[in-house]
Amino acid sequence: MAFLFGRTRQKSPQELVKAVRDFMGQMDRPLEKRRAAEEMARLLAQMKVIVQGNAETGEASLEQVHALATEVLGLDLLPLLCNNLHRLDFEVRKDVTAIYTALLRYGQDRFGRLPTVEYISQRRPDTLLILLRGYEMPEISNNCGTMLRDSIKYEVLASLVLNDERFWKFFDYVQGGSFDVSSDAFSTFKDLLTRHKAVVAQFLQINYDQFFAKYNSLLKSSNYVAKRQSIKLLGEILLDRANYTIMTMYVDSADHLKLTMNLLRDKSRNVQYEAFHVFKVFVANPKKSKAVQDILVKNREKLLDFLPKFHAERRDDEQFIDEKAFLTKQIESLQPLPRMISA
Repeated sequence: MAFLFGRTRQKSPQELVKAVRDFMGQMDRPLEKRRAAEEMARLLAQMKVIVQGNAETGEASLEQVHALATEVLGLDLLPLLCNNLHRLDFEVRKDVTAIYTALLRYGQDRFGRLPTVEYISQRRPDTLLILLRGYEMPEISNNCGTMLRDSIKYEVLASLVLNDERFWKFFDYVQGGSFDVSSDAFSTFKDLLTRHKAVVAQFLQINYDQFFAKYNSLLKSSNYVAKRQSIKLLGEILLDRANYTIMTMYVDSADHLKLTMNLLRDKSRNVQYEAFHVFKVFVANPKKSKAVQDILVKNREKLLDFLPKFHAERRDDEQFIDEKAFLTKQIESLQPLPRMISA
């Protein structure tokens, strides 16, 4: 009857974390790699149950979560898991993602602080950059994107990503690689540029020239999805009150106006429609630069002929019709600005 006593004892959170680290070290040994992967899958599944609970154990125990989080952070397990995510099986990656996102949220109700957020921001900000690099490995890009988006829900972590030199890699990620990878990268990119308004406004002001030089390349991209998403996001950025200063700088540029007017005639009607919402900001601006005013005046008759026909099928969209009527009126009233006379 010895089999009655053969049930495996449930490991403590401390034992689980130590065992995962130990088996991770064995992944480099060819003869031990398979067994190590199997053991890590089992151990990480147990860790996920601790942080999430399940039908059998019920809701997660705060004491157990606290013990697990303390050990995970103390032994730097999160960056280790993120750095080796590509070596794990599909289902195991999902477990790592679940553990990571649960630990980010841990602590906010009971302790009034977020230990994992503090840990990443103060001790291991490289964890975020490891996740960012995940977009270069299609097999883990979705997992890394999920963890990165959950991370940047917290302003301090979003600021770290925005202000790191590797942020600029997003301009490659959102228009390169497969559709799934680029779409996921754009979702993260959009969150970074819209979630924490004060941080974003400051970032855009400091990096205005570099940012829009790169952003305008997205608007000219041969990748249709990247172009469509980018022109739509640009409209959201410019129309956000927090970005008023950025908006005035952007619509002061004749080059930006020319680019937007070209997009009004893009072969994609979706791109045309989103470009309209950017174009209207140029026209509605009461303090147009002379360069912008000159372009609009020069193209006045063409625009007055173009606008009534533009997406005429949207006859049931009252807001769109009103906006076209407003722009038409503004363009009709345009007059050349007097030439500046130099002393």
